[in-house]
Amino acid sequence: MTTPTAAPTTAVPTTARLARLVDEVREAVGRGLPPDTTAYIVGERLAAHLGADDLLTAEQREGDPDHYRQHILHAEHDGSFSVVALVWMPGQQTSVHDHVSWCVTGVHEGTESERRYRLVPDGTTARLVATEDVVNHQGDVCGFAPPGDIHRVRNACTTKAISLHIYGADISRLGSSVRRVYDLPADEN
Repeated sequence: MTTPTAAPTTAVPTTARLARLVDEVREAVGRGLPPDTTAYIVGERLAAHLGADDLLTAEQREGDPDHYRQHILHAEHDGSFSVVALVWMPGQQTSVHDHVSWCVTGVHEGTESERRYRLVPDGTTARLVATEDVVNHQGDVCGFAPPGDIHRVRNACTTKAISLHIYGADISRLGSSVRRVYDLPADEN
C-alpha cells in the first residue's frame, strides 16, 4: 500500500486543546535539544492529551475506506515541526519505511500494531530483519529519531484507530514523513 499524502492546507480548524498541545510542542522544540531528547519531551507533552474528547474535530476523525488518512493539524511557520492525525480503518497499514526526522506517535483511539526492523549487512547489500512487534493502545506514546526508525504500522483491530504524530519537519510542504520505503524481507512476503 502506498503512503497517502495530504495537500497543504491554509486554514485548519482547531480546538482549544489542540492549540495548547501545539504551544507545548513549540516550547519543547524551541529548546534546541538533540533530536532524541526533543522526541522524549514532546512525547511527554502529547501523552497528556491522548484520548481527550475535545482534541480533534469531527472532520479530523474521518477515515478513508481505501487507505489510512492523514490530516495535517498544524505545521509550524518555520518548518520546525508538524502535528498530524492518522485515521486507520480496520486492516489498513503503511509500507515498511523510515522517516525524514524525529517523530513522536501516540494512540488517541483504538489500537495500532507496529513491526520494527533493522538493516543487517548481507555481503555487498543489506537486508531487513524484524526485531520487535509492538501493540500500542490508547494513551501509548513512542518516539524515535533516525537512524534506527524502520517500521510498519497497521490497524489490526475491528474498529477505527486514530493516532497523533508529531514530526520535526514541515509535513505540509513534504506531503509525508516517509524518507524511504523498503521491500519486505523474504520471510514476510
